[in-house]
Amino acid sequence: MTLDLVANFSLQYHKGPRLDIEFTQSTQGFSVTSLIGPSGCGKTTFLRCLAGLHHPDHGAIQFGDQIWFDRSRRVALSPQQRDVGFLFQEYALFPHLNIADNIGFGLKQSSSRERRRRIHEIMAQLDLAGLEQRFPHQLSGGQQQRVALGRILARRPRLLLLDEPLSALDALLRERLRAELRQILQEFGVPTIIVTHDRVEAMALADRVAVMDQGRIQQVGTVEDVFSRPSNARLALLVGVETVVSGEIIANDQGLATVQVGQTLLLAVAPSAATRMVHVCIKGEDVALQKGTPGTTTIRNQLRATIRSLTPEGPLIRVGLECGFEMTALITRPAQDDLKLQVGDDVTAMVKAPAIHLIPRSG
Repeated sequence: MTLDLVANFSLQYHKGPRLDIEFTQSTQGFSVTSLIGPSGCGKTTFLRCLAGLHHPDHGAIQFGDQIWFDRSRRVALSPQQRDVGFLFQEYALFPHLNIADNIGFGLKQSSSRERRRRIHEIMAQLDLAGLEQRFPHQLSGGQQQRVALGRILARRPRLLLLDEPLSALDALLRERLRAELRQILQEFGVPTIIVTHDRVEAMALADRVAVMDQGRIQQVGTVEDVFSRPSNARLALLVGVETVVSGEIIANDQGLATVQVGQTLLLAVAPSAATRMVHVCIKGEDVALQKGTPGTTTIRNQLRATIRSLTPEGPLIRVGLECGFEMTALITRPAQDDLKLQVGDDVTAMVKAPAIHLIPRSG
C-alpha cells in the first residue's frame, strides 16, 4: 500500500503558466512542505488541482491507494470526496455566523452533541475559548486566522493545504504567529502543504521545501538542502541567496576548489561533478565582517572589502561590499553599532569554505 501523495499532471490554466507537475509527498505522520516560487508561477493553481477545484488537462493525482484524479480513466473526485482542508488567503469566514458556528460549519452531518464537543475541543486547542459568541469582525487578525484553521481542522482532513496563511497579517503579528502555526499543525498531525513567498516563513514552518518556477517543481528537499544548496543559479536567486557570481575553478586539492572570481581567489568545497566553470553562491548571513586585521581564525576566505551600501532590513543590516566582485553581507544592528560601520569603510569579509556553494555552469 502506498502512503504517498503522488501528483503527475499538466494543465494550461487561462492566461497563466502551463503547469507540468511531478510531485510526491509522504502522507504517513506529520510533515509540512513549503511551496515557494515567484508570483504567477502556478503555486495556487497547483493547490487547487490537489483540492479538486481545478481539473488538469492530462495526468493523475493519487493519495495513498485512492485515485483522486485520472484523466485517462475519467476519474475526478470532488473536494468533499478527497477530504482535503483548504485555507485561502482571505480566510473566507462567514461574517453572519459567530465563531462557534464558523468552526462547526463543516460538522453538519454530526450529531448535535458531537458537534458541540468538537467545537469546544478545537476552540480550546486554538486558544479561542470564551470567544464562541463573537463574530469575525470582532476578532484580531491572528484570531481570525485561527478560526479559519479551526473550521478546517474540525473535520479532521486527510491533507491540509494553506495558501499564504499569514500574508493578510501585519509584519509583527506574522512573525509571532509563525511558531504558533507550526505548533498547531504539529499538534493536529495532518500532512500539510503551505504556499508562501516568505523565505523566513518557509524555513520556520517546513520540514521540506519545494521550489516552483515557470509551472514546474524545480527542486524538492530539506530546508537546509534547498536554501544552502540550490540546484541552479536561478533557483539560488529565487530562494534568496544574496550573492550569485560567475567563477572558474583553477585548482582542486583534497576536496577543496580554488575559484577565481574576477581577480579574487576563493576556497570552496569542490562540487561533486567534474567542472571548471561555476556559479559561486554565498548567503549573506554566512559573511562575517571585521575591521582591522582579524585575529587567529580558521576561516579560509579573508577578503579585503570596501562598504558600498548599508540598508536597514528590520533587525538586520544589508551590507553591500566590493571585494573584487560585489558581495552582500547580512549583519545584526548591534554588530553594525559595535563595528561603527559606514559607507566607504575598509573591512575584512570572512567566509568559511563550506559556506560557498558551487553550481556547474556552461562555459
